[in-house]
Amino acid sequence: MALVLEIPADSLPQAVFWGQDSLADVDLAEFNVSSGRPNASNGLDHPRPVALLPEAWTGWTGTAGLDGHRLGEAWSPQFTPEAISITETEGLGGSLVVTALDAIADLALTLEVEMVPSGLVRLRASVRNLASAPYIVDGLQLALPVPGYADDVLDLAGRWAKERVPQRSRFQVGTHLREGRHGRTGADAAFVLTAGESGFTFDRGEVWGMHVAFSGNHRTIAERVFTGERLLLGGELLLPGEVVLAQDESYSSPYIYATYGQGLDESAARIHEFLRARQGHPSSPRPVVMNVWEAVYFDHDRSKLFELAAVAAEVGVERFVLDDGWFGARRDDTAGLGDWYVSPDVWGDGGFESLVKQVTSLGMEFGLWFEPEMVNVDSDLARRHPEWMLQVPGRLPVEFRNQQVLDISHPEAFAYIRDSIVGLVREHGIRFIKWDHNRDLIDSGSTRTGRAGVHEQTLATYRLLREIREACPDLEIESCSSGGARIDLAILEHTDRVWASDCIDAHERQHIQRWTAQLLPPELVGSHVGAEQAHTTGRRLDLSFRAATALFGHFGIEWDLTSASAEDLAALTEWVNFYKSHRDLIHTGRMVRGSSEDDALWLHGAVSPDRARALYSVSLLERPVTWPTGRLRLPGLDEETLYHVFPTGPRSSDEFDPKVHPAWWSPNGVTLPGRVFSRIGVEIPALRVDHAALIGVERVGFAVGRSLDTHREGGIRA
Repeated sequence: MALVLEIPADSLPQAVFWGQDSLADVDLAEFNVSSGRPNASNGLDHPRPVALLPEAWTGWTGTAGLDGHRLGEAWSPQFTPEAISITETEGLGGSLVVTALDAIADLALTLEVEMVPSGLVRLRASVRNLASAPYIVDGLQLALPVPGYADDVLDLAGRWAKERVPQRSRFQVGTHLREGRHGRTGADAAFVLTAGESGFTFDRGEVWGMHVAFSGNHRTIAERVFTGERLLLGGELLLPGEVVLAQDESYSSPYIYATYGQGLDESAARIHEFLRARQGHPSSPRPVVMNVWEAVYFDHDRSKLFELAAVAAEVGVERFVLDDGWFGARRDDTAGLGDWYVSPDVWGDGGFESLVKQVTSLGMEFGLWFEPEMVNVDSDLARRHPEWMLQVPGRLPVEFRNQQVLDISHPEAFAYIRDSIVGLVREHGIRFIKWDHNRDLIDSGSTRTGRAGVHEQTLATYRLLREIREACPDLEIESCSSGGARIDLAILEHTDRVWASDCIDAHERQHIQRWTAQLLPPELVGSHVGAEQAHTTGRRLDLSFRAATALFGHFGIEWDLTSASAEDLAALTEWVNFYKSHRDLIHTGRMVRGSSEDDALWLHGAVSPDRARALYSVSLLERPVTWPTGRLRLPGLDEETLYHVFPTGPRSSDEFDPKVHPAWWSPNGVTLPGRVFSRIGVEIPALRVDHAALIGVERVGFAVGRSLDTHREGGIRA
């Protein structure tokens, strides 16, 4: 991976090249990037490449990098580098910091560019006001160019319970603008905006991707202008007046992450490797989770919860999470939100402590649901402090799930939430928090400043999470936001996993998890086995498909196990044990994806870093036009390694049926070099729709020098 930059003496850094590293031994001094473009008719006399922070003074007529003014002045800055700092690490990328100045506009700029060991690039900019007059920042976007053959654009859309739906289009002239105005990342966020060669797939075609790491309002842009440049840009979307800099005050953009790959899987792998290398990345085996929401909803009957905990422990659950309804007057979603104390109406004297003791005595961690940033108007908190709700003068925002937003940028509100959570965690030995966030931030103004408050609210949320974790260092936190509406790399700096969607219908989850994986590795994505009939869709699915889908994530259960049959409990126990025996591979291996049969048949897999082991799941999601299916290639294996490939998973050794199973489908499997499986593929079972099969792979030796050809004659293999 390489990002080659030129830093002219009179302007900001410009990207010469971004892609596969093939330039290590090339001297680019004679390339003369700055003046290398031809002077087209009716164009600039001296064309300039677009900088990482595009500036209008260069003749650029696309989206500006810095959009701001000082009451109408200083609206078109021209930054000149003042100092440059370069840090190089042999074989591990490096970093660049450029400080620049516009002495006339009285503005200073700091531009940071870093390449981490996985080849992922991240950028950030800061602007500082040097004048006594205030400077209003309306936007600060950073850009990276993509080549002229990046003809396709892929990003994601979605809604509640159907997050991360891919949408692909041509990279046309104009601006492909994706704005998130939800005050949170959004179920419809672009997520990773990708440009690439026409027809790129998971394993083929060059692709360039960009992610805006911010949990509030944001912008992601793919822009192609009449002079031919194609850019990916991103930054925070600032509401009017949110950032006004006094003298010597600064505003920093969020980090922009940029990734490249030969295919979407390699592009995603750079992000996954970066996340896994973080100091705070979860390193212990991801425990099997039982969340009780779809088992009991608001009905916190103590005897039912005690019974549910006992059954959960029997099937192998390691973390038991009590969801919404345990506090204050919260018997439904209309009241009590914000009153963070154990409800005496529900638990009486000592009932809550008894449940915690029951859970821990059964060998499980205890987890608890909170929604710290929200409040019901019908709550003691709102009645005491109506000024703590984000609002515009004279009116509250429209209600959204019977909720308003608590202004945690208000110091007293911040302290109340922090101290309430820390007190409960310490008192009850809580090890896990499901941190929910169930409404958009609409008309979210601060009663302290009178200004729009999304920017301050987002930064205050990060600070709140950080202070709680500092006070409770053993605590793990999940980011949940109406399911998957707050998933980004900034919230992942403060949390240990995300809840991908409130929909745990396995058919829908196949889609949601497939595209969530473009950003996050499976150990960070909560994935649960639900009831036979999905609560959000009504679809009925077999346990084997529900469990096989949940397997490729942070595995859990969200199902009333007290109503499950003995047969289902026995099968679920087998799946829990299978997850425990394979989670090290799933949570450290390289993710691979594939499809065939007009995208009706999907493959998802994990290949160990040394390529000695792999686990693949093959799922049929639609009835294909032709039948039976053709061979399916197994990506990610080493071509010269000898592998044993075999069916795996609970009950995979059921009686062989030649109408269903291919000839090799037995515990003995088949042993061949990796190039056979990656180039030719294997026959798979004749699956029914919404069913899956698991394929295990183990290295048994090396096939170096061994040819598959037993005889060649006339160019035909025999």
